[in-house]
Amino acid sequence: MGIASAPLVNPDAPAAVSDRWIGVGASSAKESRQAGVEAAKAALRGADPKLLVVFASPVHDLEAMLGGVREVAPTTSLIGCTTAGEIATDGPSDASVVVTALGGSGFTVTTNVARGASADLRQAGATAAACAENGPATEHEVLLLLSDGLGGDQQEVVRGAYSVVGGSVPLVGGCAGDDLAMKKTLQFFDGEVLEDSVVAAAINSDAPLGIGIQHGWTRVGAPFLVTASSGTRVLALDDRPALDVYLERLDAPDDARTDPAAFTRFALTHPFGLSRRSGEEVRFIAEANFDDRSIGCIAEVPQGGLAWIMEGDATSVLDATISACTQAVEGLSGHPPLGFLAFDCIARRGVLGNEGIQEEVARIKSYSGGAPVAGFYTYGEIARTHGVSGFHNQTLVVLAFG
Repeated sequence: MGIASAPLVNPDAPAAVSDRWIGVGASSAKESRQAGVEAAKAALRGADPKLLVVFASPVHDLEAMLGGVREVAPTTSLIGCTTAGEIATDGPSDASVVVTALGGSGFTVTTNVARGASADLRQAGATAAACAENGPATEHEVLLLLSDGLGGDQQEVVRGAYSVVGGSVPLVGGCAGDDLAMKKTLQFFDGEVLEDSVVAAAINSDAPLGIGIQHGWTRVGAPFLVTASSGTRVLALDDRPALDVYLERLDAPDDARTDPAAFTRFALTHPFGLSRRSGEEVRFIAEANFDDRSIGCIAEVPQGGLAWIMEGDATSVLDATISACTQAVEGLSGHPPLGFLAFDCIARRGVLGNEGIQEEVARIKSYSGGAPVAGFYTYGEIARTHGVSGFHNQTLVVLAFG
């Protein structure tokens, strides 16, 4: 597969603001503190750092890794999370640490954390988003959210954040991962490693910000009626146990019918699609209960609605990459990109495979114009640019800084 050509930079585009910078550093060192030190040093490419965003594999000793980052930048505000794979300028990786740093007088950043998020996800979103009330009122602002995707319906986090910042501030981010173990994800706030939390950074910029959102999945077969569901659990489809209907429709392999890990791997590439007034939403299927025959998703699947099985292939997923990057760059109003953050669903990685994700990051880089790229493979994506809804599955979200 060849790299898609990106649009040429407009020679009449506005000049970049000089005192603003973004750096990305990555380390594959096995010793965790060393990996934190190496990635942070490589990311700090300018003076006056305002924020560090850390994406790290759960294989690391995360306390030691953060200790290494703080050794390099002891007082800079920091948020981050564990992943299901990391993305950096040089490409995707596993078992690594990726640090993004932004700084200069052209950025202002405030941060916050909500602990014990699953007790009230909507309030957690509101608590984390309160940092946006402490920053300056500027034309270009985004609220970056990182959450525990295994803690319940993440759309509630989005609703809570929206209740604070309203429609004028876009939301972007993703749900932490744990390399598909589906047991525990972790978040970072300054020097702490946290579980069941939402961390946030309100970023104000003196240049435009662009957001691109695209999934690349299509419907397969006839729809089901969701005849019984409870929050994120689908109990029955067409008045039959949801798991039985799902496995039969897809003629699933034997191991997916009996082994929880095999089911999760299989379901990665066969999500649900939901019919919504605003269009079609995709739902990441995280696990199955082989006793009660229910299916667990990352976000709510409403009872009484229609659902489809969705499928994608490498071509459709990579075409969606181009669309997301194009949308993000168009949002910069002609400013050249300063850097990209990418939140990419682990299910898209499942479709693309190892060779395909290399191609995907190469396509993202082709749109960044040489600017650094960072991100991670998520358990759900956050992108709200209009309306109240803003939680996505099986989707690529790209945040471009102008």
